[in-house]
Amino acid sequence: MKSQWDCFLQNLGEWQGSFTQLSQRGEVLNDTPSFLSLEGLDNNQKVRLTLRRDGKPEVVLEYETIGGGLKFCENGSFSQGAIQFAPYTQFGAELALLHGDRRLRLVQLFNKESQFEQLTLIRERRVGTDAPERLPLTIEDLIGEWRGEAVTIYPDWRSPDAYQTSLKLQHQGSDRLVQELSIGGEKVLTSTATIQGSVLSFDGVQVLLLPDGASSTCPVQIRSGQPLFLEVGWLLQPDLRQRLIRRYSDKGEWVSLTLVTERKTSVS
Repeated sequence: MKSQWDCFLQNLGEWQGSFTQLSQRGEVLNDTPSFLSLEGLDNNQKVRLTLRRDGKPEVVLEYETIGGGLKFCENGSFSQGAIQFAPYTQFGAELALLHGDRRLRLVQLFNKESQFEQLTLIRERRVGTDAPERLPLTIEDLIGEWRGEAVTIYPDWRSPDAYQTSLKLQHQGSDRLVQELSIGGEKVLTSTATIQGSVLSFDGVQVLLLPDGASSTCPVQIRSGQPLFLEVGWLLQPDLRQRLIRRYSDKGEWVSLTLVTERKTSVS
C-alpha cells in the first residue's frame, strides 16, 4: 500500500482549469479561469502549491506532511475539509477525483444555519495535454445497474476496508427515480427521488447533475445528531464511473473516506 505522501505526489504537475461557482440548485453564478502548479521540492520531500485565478491574488502553500482533514486514496484522489461538524458554524469539504491527465474537484459549503449554500466545481487538465472534458451528466447516463469495488480509508490510520458494491437506478414514472444500493451482496438502501431538471431530490439529500459528467450529493440541511455524507461522482466513460464519499458520524466527527469505482453492467 502506498504512503499518503506517495499518493499525494501523483497530483504533481501544472493544471489548467476553471473554478465554477454554482448555486445550491446548480445554476452557474460565475466562472474563473485558473492555473495551479504542484511542484516537488528537495527530491519530492516537500510540495509547493501555487494557485492563480483571474483577478485574485496568487496563493502559495508548502506541504511537508499529510494530516488534519486531508486524506488521499491509492489513485491520488483526495478529500480535505472539516474534521468536525458543529452547529452555528460554517462547514464544508473538498472532494477531488484524479484520472489520467484530468482532475475534477468539488467544494460543498454550508452556512451557519447548516444549510447547503454554495458549490464550486473545479475542472482541470494537465498543461500540454488535450484530455477532453465530458458532456454534462444526465439521468439517462445513470439509469441501469452499476457494480464495483469500494475502498474505505480512515483518519485514525486503521487498515482500509475493501468490499463489493451494487447500485441500481431506474425510472418510476416520468418524474421519479428509484435507487437500490447493496454492499457485499446485502441490500442496505432503497430510496426514491423526485426529478426536477438536473436536480434529484431524495429525502433530505440532493443530487445535482453537473458539467463534465460530474454529480454532487449532499444534505440540503444538516441536522445535529444524525450522520451525514458528502459525495462527488464522475462519469469517466459511458460504462465507468467513480464516486468519492466523505462520511461523518452522528456526533459530527469525520470518520471515513470511500472511493467507489463501478461499471455499468445493464440498462434498466
